[in-house]
Amino acid sequence: MGRLRMNSLRACLGLGLLFALLVHANAEIVANTQEAPSGAPNKIIIMIGDGMGPAYTSAYRYYMDDPSTDVVETTVFDRLLTGMQSTYPAKQSGYVTDSAASATAIATGEKSYNGAISVDTHKKPIKTLMETAKEQGMAIGVAVTVQINHATPAAFLAHNESRRNYKQLTQSYLESNADVLLGGGQKYFSKEQLAQFTAKGYRHLTDLNQLASVESPPVIGLFAKKQLPWEKNSPKGRLSQLTKKALELLNQNEKGFVLLVEGSLIDWAGHNNDITAAMGEMHEFAQSVSIVEQFVKQHSDALMVVTADHSTGGLTIGANDDYAWHPEVIQKVTATPDKLADIVLNNDSWQQKLEAGLGFKLVAKEAQALAKIKAQIVKENTVSANKKTSYELQFELALGISRLIDLRSNTGWTTLGHTGVDVQVFAAGQQAQLFNGHMDNTDIADKLNKVLAATR
Repeated sequence: MGRLRMNSLRACLGLGLLFALLVHANAEIVANTQEAPSGAPNKIIIMIGDGMGPAYTSAYRYYMDDPSTDVVETTVFDRLLTGMQSTYPAKQSGYVTDSAASATAIATGEKSYNGAISVDTHKKPIKTLMETAKEQGMAIGVAVTVQINHATPAAFLAHNESRRNYKQLTQSYLESNADVLLGGGQKYFSKEQLAQFTAKGYRHLTDLNQLASVESPPVIGLFAKKQLPWEKNSPKGRLSQLTKKALELLNQNEKGFVLLVEGSLIDWAGHNNDITAAMGEMHEFAQSVSIVEQFVKQHSDALMVVTADHSTGGLTIGANDDYAWHPEVIQKVTATPDKLADIVLNNDSWQQKLEAGLGFKLVAKEAQALAKIKAQIVKENTVSANKKTSYELQFELALGISRLIDLRSNTGWTTLGHTGVDVQVFAAGQQAQLFNGHMDNTDIADKLNKVLAATR
């Protein structure tokens, strides 16, 4: 019996030693995959779906599903998924980040407070990935669907204590020497500033149709007063166009490039609790991701990393105990709720036209509720010059229409703000394995900095 116990003990010790060796070997393998070797990619594309939490990519999968098949078809997001990342800001801002703090973390590798544009908690500048790339002779650029001096692109190109200092951020862009600046934001650039850009050799564009004629950087394209139009209202593949041209122009640099592409309006749709606009923006962002995926497949020295800065709106797929979600309802809606609200405001006989846009009939109580909000708006516009009150009422009208779509589709929301959930990470190309598993948003910058260091 004693000999049997001794043999069992030896066997256990042997298995324990073998397990320890295997763990050690696995740790070495993992450690090796975290290092960027020589020959690292010198074409780096960072893509951010602003506000695009996990519920958005799941909803998009079902939104795109072919109901005639027995399976739910996968999307580009399913194909490229590699990990997850935490998004919390510096401790003084708690656990829920804004776009500025999150973009600062991804661009610099350091946590900061909400509202910070690549400055630390003491408001001192932190070096960004794009600044490092520029020092190495690489080209840099941004392509976004909101104003180009908005929080996310600004964190890659500028430094400021507040994301709200739009004029200062605009001036900082002149000093960034970015090769490609594409998006919206005409209202933030004065004639004098634009003259300074053109004096530095930039071609200034105001119409997307002008993009095709641009053969070389630098270029600044401002294609809307503020944000670009909702893709749902006029599907023209705007972000896809910007992405293609940015890749074409930046790829002319022999030393490589770093490009930021942002599906900015996913976040704005989330803030509006607008599932219709959200799915339209998700589709266009997915198309842009596919374009970059093909670019990476064609260039062995390229890396793409796709993620979100946070999730917006607390989107839920299924809002009650019916165990159901109906994307077909959303697909039938012809325009975003804010545009449908204009139908209500600008027509005496609006109900039938609104129902045509929604793809479903209103019940009496719903029509009465919308009519009441319209009456309040008309009264405010007649009696008062309080534009804020009128704007708030118009938002209430659009939100009311959104709620009708939510009710039919069984879509849920928890907030008009951000949430603190982890978000997904997607990657492809050379050194994509660096982005496997769970990481913090600062880790993304740290890993990309290793890649940049290896390209020197």
